[in-house]
Amino acid sequence: MRGSPLQINFEKLWKEGMLDWHGNMPKRMVNDELEEAYWAQSMQKKTYKQVDDHAKNIYEKMKQHLPQNASCIEIGPGWGNYTFPLSEDVQSLTLVDGSVSVLTYLKQYFKSDAPVQFVHSKWEDAQIEPHDVVIGVNCFYRMYEMNASLKKMNMLAKKRAIIGLTTGPIQPHYVILDEQYGYAIKYPRRDYIAIVNMLYQLGIYADCEMLKLERVYRYDTLEQLYEAQSKKILSPQFEMAYVKASLESFITVEDGLYVYRYPFYAAIISWEPSLVT
Repeated sequence: MRGSPLQINFEKLWKEGMLDWHGNMPKRMVNDELEEAYWAQSMQKKTYKQVDDHAKNIYEKMKQHLPQNASCIEIGPGWGNYTFPLSEDVQSLTLVDGSVSVLTYLKQYFKSDAPVQFVHSKWEDAQIEPHDVVIGVNCFYRMYEMNASLKKMNMLAKKRAIIGLTTGPIQPHYVILDEQYGYAIKYPRRDYIAIVNMLYQLGIYADCEMLKLERVYRYDTLEQLYEAQSKKILSPQFEMAYVKASLESFITVEDGLYVYRYPFYAAIISWEPSLVT
């Protein structure tokens, strides 16, 4: 193809999407101490092997791409959504994370002789040997030089590279607030499709499968729901009556709680490693 797909700089769009709504780079994106403080606080809130509700479904899709008896690198494991099942399905596992708090949290769940290695490093800086599989899920938010990060995945994966990324659509009431009431909304600024296109421009023809999921929010009061579901409104002033109207058809009452359900997706991007320039 010689048309528009090759004329758009998708890495540049990714970098622009890292900026906040005032055009500035958020401090957590560039300040390692702030990032560590965030993860230290997050790990303290976790219960025993706590994982997200949707993680199991995403992992089952990714598992289909795992070779038997594979050695595996996981980038940015966080609180172990995919680490725990991976440790049961691969022969050896290497966890690469820039947070000491994350690695300390995960270490407590593995015996000293478990085939799990902990590497404290940003992915971009990690000195690590090739493994059969390199996998990363929702771990790219601080990666600025994405082409280099993707090339590194491709270089260190001997058999398969796998990326998981949760994606939209945005909660439907925000679309109503935009289209019917004219409010500016914080729509997502980076998404899986940019990664697919960056890979394409690197000469990597990746498979991409979309997995439909459901997100569920539960609140004790309607006031809590309204407050939480108005945080993506960019307009400096808005009428709460319009927020309530936009949400009305989406709210149910279950077991005494106010519940807001809406669909979202996960993209499972995977490829066999190939020679790239």
